[in-house]
Amino acid sequence: MPLPQRSLGSGGPTVGAIGYGSMSFARPYGQSAQQATDDTADALIGRAVELGVTLIDTADVYTGSEDAIGSALRGRRDKVVLATKFGIVRGLNPEGPPIINGRPEYVRERIERSLTKLGTDHVDLYYQHRIDPDVPIEETVGAMAELVKEGKVLHLGLSEAAPDTIRRAHAVHPISAVQTEWSLWSREIEQEVFPLCRELGIAVVPYSPLGRGMLTGKITSLADLPEGDYRRQMPRFSPEAFDANLAAVRAVQEIALAHEAAPGQVALAWLLAKAPDVVPIPGTLHVSRLEENSAAVDVKLTLEEITRLDALPVVGEREMDLGNNWFDGVTPPLR
Repeated sequence: MPLPQRSLGSGGPTVGAIGYGSMSFARPYGQSAQQATDDTADALIGRAVELGVTLIDTADVYTGSEDAIGSALRGRRDKVVLATKFGIVRGLNPEGPPIINGRPEYVRERIERSLTKLGTDHVDLYYQHRIDPDVPIEETVGAMAELVKEGKVLHLGLSEAAPDTIRRAHAVHPISAVQTEWSLWSREIEQEVFPLCRELGIAVVPYSPLGRGMLTGKITSLADLPEGDYRRQMPRFSPEAFDANLAAVRAVQEIALAHEAAPGQVALAWLLAKAPDVVPIPGTLHVSRLEENSAAVDVKLTLEEITRLDALPVVGEREMDLGNNWFDGVTPPLR
């Protein structure tokens, strides 16, 4: 049975209530090259279409992802709502802070590159992945709006933007979706960004909705993280925080047991209960996990369970101090 449908914003496309995020193809968590192949993408996207997981999310900075997704979409392009992102020139890197580019000429350069890699003449949803601290948001979104006029992009989105940035962008061109990390472990959006999105009719697309995998219950010690896994650098996975956060995971597991569900399904059901236009995009390289995640729509949490989950503590910041607008991205005023 196809997934329930949700709208991405007041004028945006309709998608399945659970989407798919393809960051795993960039192998940030120690995945092997043998896992992140075109054959893997073909199996995942094929099954996603069968299940009604129609929002397929990628980005130009996810090494190899646009190529793999583009290959998998041959013959299926009209079955999905395709989203990609631009703006991160250099991401998380020990050599220095991230580099972000929101200049109008860069917007055009990147969409042309993404369209070529994805093998399509348009993307359904185009996000600014991070906000350039040196370019007024009106200039960036103005360039994105030109792509809408040309038919290369159908709808616009922002990722990790501050409330004022979202409001200013929305005044230039309707923003259909805001993407941010949101899970039982990452609640910052609930203070200002989520209420603003509700006010403006903007959907929220949570990435890492499973707490970087921790909320699945599959990670029980730091030894479960491969060498080279980016999570080893995250404060919430530090030796000082890990055991305390594992205790919160056990509460999710208890609720899952009561529903005969997987812990990750409970974490996704909690997000789905927040509003009718919240569409989480968990990522995986395994078809079985894709199936498990999509089945979260069948888990109906009680008010008491939601309240208990709302109160779960978390120890440590969600990321190291990256600076340079990695979260709550702001821009200078339009001159």
